[in-house]
Amino acid sequence: MPTEPLPAFDPERFRREGRAVVDWIADYWQTVADRPVQSSVDPGWVRSQLPGHPPEQPEPLAAVLADLDRIIVPGLTHWQHPGFFAYFPASASGPSILGELLSAGMGVQGMLWATSPACTELETHVLDWLRELLGLPDRFASAGVGGGVIHDSASSGLLCAVVAARERALECTAEQTAAGSPEQRQPLVAYTSAAAHSSIEKGLGIAGIDRQRLRKIETNDRGEMDADRLAARMDADARNGMIPFFVAATVGTTSSGAFDAVPLIAAATQRHNAWLHVDAAWAGAAAICPELRGGIVAGAEAADSWGFNPHKWLLVNFDCHTLWVADRRPFVRALSMKPDYLRNAATESGSVIDYSDWQVPLGRRFRALKLWMTLRMIGAAALRQRIRDHVAWAAEFADWVRADRRFELLAEPSLSLVAFGLRAGDEAAEALLDRINRGGRVLLSPARVGGRHALRLAVGGTLTRREDVETAWREISRLA
Repeated sequence: MPTEPLPAFDPERFRREGRAVVDWIADYWQTVADRPVQSSVDPGWVRSQLPGHPPEQPEPLAAVLADLDRIIVPGLTHWQHPGFFAYFPASASGPSILGELLSAGMGVQGMLWATSPACTELETHVLDWLRELLGLPDRFASAGVGGGVIHDSASSGLLCAVVAARERALECTAEQTAAGSPEQRQPLVAYTSAAAHSSIEKGLGIAGIDRQRLRKIETNDRGEMDADRLAARMDADARNGMIPFFVAATVGTTSSGAFDAVPLIAAATQRHNAWLHVDAAWAGAAAICPELRGGIVAGAEAADSWGFNPHKWLLVNFDCHTLWVADRRPFVRALSMKPDYLRNAATESGSVIDYSDWQVPLGRRFRALKLWMTLRMIGAAALRQRIRDHVAWAAEFADWVRADRRFELLAEPSLSLVAFGLRAGDEAAEALLDRINRGGRVLLSPARVGGRHALRLAVGGTLTRREDVETAWREISRLA
């Protein structure tokens, strides 16, 4: 006999199962420090534990959670582990997780102001709050022609900035675009540091800019883009009939945390009317601390776009990239499409923001909710203290490296990032990193710094304490 179909949403069942899931998450956070940081399963192991065919009948939550424990958790690298010092942090917090849950529960599609006014206006407002906390210039405030938007990642924000810059450079009409690729007719050229994130090259390629037209400018001995070399290369390209249209400066490079000299870069950029984008994906969060702000926001008054990831170091769970633009009109011209089924009175009035015009996809999640809840329920003072602690602990770690004759710093510490190596050489450093990561207590990631193999320790985990940094040093020292 056929069974009655389950309703799409049963409030009482959801209450019961929701409590069980929240309990599971709370237990996970309480016990994550007892697990190995990195998964040790072999390729294909997780799939080998799963049924070969999808279930025909519903299964109880208890069975799903049991398999979560048995199959999924052993296949995880635990980014919230207090011994996770690899890459950059992917932070989270109770308020942010609750904000994510509320967003999912409401199921809002925030593509237009008209589809949920609160979704749009909260995003605009909370990004004005965050701009103020960071000390970014007024030109990025929503009260003028600028403003902020939330993307999933810095890669997406960068891609949209490239598209807007491309359209601004070519002053391309819809008719010209239909006639053929503008990039094929105009030799557009972009510039960034040789130490910049790979998302810049990828974004340019997606936007139709030949990757051969990305100039990777050499860095100085501090790992910063050489502004003089940039200016000379832009001038030479312009003399050769090319159009310097886009420059990406990095504040906090992945390998060593170097800060490009944005004010010097801006001078060369403005001479060619090129778009200046500042990628502060990791380091940007530290600008909420006034004493750390100077090098992070320096030159922002000349930038066309400036972005960072609250999901890295500001206790907002992935994904959440905040991007500000000095003038939103190039974004809207480049990314807006309004077929009949999206037209509405509010949009036609010109008095509202439609954030679908600031991004590649049409649809939008209510990401502002988790950022709003994190700021409200944790507060700026506690967020500042957390960043200050991490910076101080990284400085202590760097002192321990200096004091041990087997090790050497390959760059001066940058905020909470320390890049170091072994005096015995790169081969020994690679072998040490492998021993550390296989040990299960600490996870670091590698980089090339000044041509050397570096071990990177990035302090920033949600659960990481000073004693965890001490534990990391003891483990590294023991295995060296």
